[in-house]
Amino acid sequence: MATREEALTNSGEGFDLTATGVESGSSVNVGQTERWVSTIGGGALAIYGLTRGSLGGIALGLLGAALVQRGVRGHCEVYQAMGYGTAGESDLRNSENVSVRGERGIKVEQSVTINRSPEELFRFWRNFENLPRFMNHLEAVRVTGENRSHWVAKAPAGMTVEWDAEVYNEKPDELIAWRTLEGADVDSAGSVRFEQAASGRGTVVRITLKYDPPGGSIGAAIARLFGENPEQQIDEDLRRFKQLMETGEIASTEGQPSGRSASTGK
Repeated sequence: MATREEALTNSGEGFDLTATGVESGSSVNVGQTERWVSTIGGGALAIYGLTRGSLGGIALGLLGAALVQRGVRGHCEVYQAMGYGTAGESDLRNSENVSVRGERGIKVEQSVTINRSPEELFRFWRNFENLPRFMNHLEAVRVTGENRSHWVAKAPAGMTVEWDAEVYNEKPDELIAWRTLEGADVDSAGSVRFEQAASGRGTVVRITLKYDPPGGSIGAAIARLFGENPEQQIDEDLRRFKQLMETGEIASTEGQPSGRSASTGK
């Protein structure tokens, strides 16, 4: 006789991750969204690994299978060992506090020193429509109001994510802090500070970003497997920002000037 899990899987109807695998509520320690991401992402990873036909491909296939099992069962041995779990957590989109709480999601902090004044850098950054010029993961930013804007960003597998954001804290020439609004594909909050360098020459630009990717930490892990590393992205974005503000243009990957001038949009 087929097990309950096999019957549900084979039927293709009424499949509910909350009803399969681990029966005891205390054993389910993975949240619903994270389970779906584990199942779908793991399946894609397993297929990709098997098609490679190499030792590395086999390893990816095994990892994908483990993620599928994690999603179906709703149980993570690592979480259990850490005494941690995401089951029962409410989605950030349903929270009145739209900024990402410190103990959740992913936090990225990077800084760079740029040989320009805080006033000049603040003015350029504050026009958010300038950001896609040095942030490669952004496709477009459109200002929709005094403190609101609409963002479109690239995502793994050729997809895009969109969100609306608001500036909720601002100190001229010093600080810009923003957060996503309700309905965003990715809940995030961030800030950028412009501090006079200790030497008195140049400005230290310090960016802090917190975000809760779909599926929590496992979603970020899957993204990294496909080359999307948030720490590296932000570091490269700041390096391009430095180059743009100091030289007036960004060199392309081929080493040729892009022709984009920092003068426009100030």
